[in-house]
Amino acid sequence: MFQSEFDTATRRVNDGATVCALVGQGISRSLTPPMHEREAAMAGLDYTYLVLDVPASVAATTDLGHLLDRAQAAGMRGLNITHPFKQRVLAHLDALSPGAERLGAVNTVVFDDERRIGHNTDWSGFARNFDLGFGDDSEDPVSRSTVVQLGAGGAGAAVAYAMLTRSVRRFHLVDAEPRRARSLADALRPLFPATDLTAGGTDDSETWIAGADGLVHATPIGMADHPGMAVPVGLLRPDLWVAEVVYRPVVTELIAAARAVGARTLTGDGMAVHQAVDALRLFSGLEPDAGRMTRHIGDLIAEESAAVLRSA
Repeated sequence: MFQSEFDTATRRVNDGATVCALVGQGISRSLTPPMHEREAAMAGLDYTYLVLDVPASVAATTDLGHLLDRAQAAGMRGLNITHPFKQRVLAHLDALSPGAERLGAVNTVVFDDERRIGHNTDWSGFARNFDLGFGDDSEDPVSRSTVVQLGAGGAGAAVAYAMLTRSVRRFHLVDAEPRRARSLADALRPLFPATDLTAGGTDDSETWIAGADGLVHATPIGMADHPGMAVPVGLLRPDLWVAEVVYRPVVTELIAAARAVGARTLTGDGMAVHQAVDALRLFSGLEPDAGRMTRHIGDLIAEESAAVLRSA
């Protein structure tokens, strides 16, 4: 599997290029590869970003260690790791960044000589987007005394960790599977003992949102393939800020509804950009231009939307 991709990697490395890849399931339409390559080209870096899309039929039995061996032997600089391998890859690494260790999940692997170092840029990407839009680096920081987060899955864990590093005093985790929310809360509570951290199911969300300063959405609902909203529109209000993780489309139904009631909003494309900024920095040693990468992802989403319209 992936012999052609590894042959390409070896050839490009021999040409002097920096080569990386995305590893996951169902990732053929990912915007990460073109976003990386466009920014690398603008920075004058000879850079190739490949896609290793593991078929669903073999994802559960894929020898991830062997795949990393092959990538390292081909001379790749690193890998981005996505579903369903963010936890499984841990067993094949030599060291972890502090954030990756605390989260127990890795989305970026850097090959450093003979060592494999795992990082997590999911949480740092959300944190930077939040800081710029709502936090201390914004023109008008929001109150974050009490925050409700919808979604406690893979992305939700990273986003919750990011929010808790931003001095939230009360944090309510909500998930359609309450046990998953409670499990994540139990894992995070020892790391943030100063925060009142509670967890529950969707039945708890109405009461918690009514008393919250902000709402973070970290479920798949709102994606192009999963339309809808994870929260009733009646719970939105002008003084409740809303931060989104979904970015395809950029203006989800939740973002549109929040704007309609006069709430401040933070779209999910910024998280995708800053996640990629952090990964590209780790891979290349360069300082990517976040503003330029924001334009890259905007262009890519627009091109994707135009292609869908043409095929309709």
